[in-house]
Amino acid sequence: MTEPLALEAAGLEAVGEVMLVMPDSFDPEFGEAWTAGQCASLMTMPGVWLTLARENGAAVGFSLARIVAGEAELLLLAVRKSAQRRGVGRKLLERFISDSAGKRADKLHLEVRHGNQAVLLYKNLGFEEVGRRFNYYRGASGGQYDALTLARPAKN
Repeated sequence: MTEPLALEAAGLEAVGEVMLVMPDSFDPEFGEAWTAGQCASLMTMPGVWLTLARENGAAVGFSLARIVAGEAELLLLAVRKSAQRRGVGRKLLERFISDSAGKRADKLHLEVRHGNQAVLLYKNLGFEEVGRRFNYYRGASGGQYDALTLARPAKN
């Protein structure tokens, strides 16, 4: 019997689980995935939080976020390929929005590669494009890809 999706707060001890999800979630062509060291370093900073999505006890997704001076930023959101298109990303994003409001954020931010299908999810939950970083991502084959910056109020 499949257990329902569970979202839970996690800490530095979960970096290993994050790194199991990361390579299965990000295409190496686009250069979006972080290393374990990058994740661990960031997680020691004030205002940073990690949420794991689990099915049957195994991590199938995560979000990594931070809040600084009333502005929350979604740094990473990843879902294993086997769990994509089943609402896991949406639930993680909704949790980021609610956690940010609980932390008294006024504004929410994120960045996403232009062409990433997740843009539709973000826009469906109220994020709007506020900027573009040209040639921000460098792919494994030398391609360059723009990053879109999106934002929304913490509360609608």
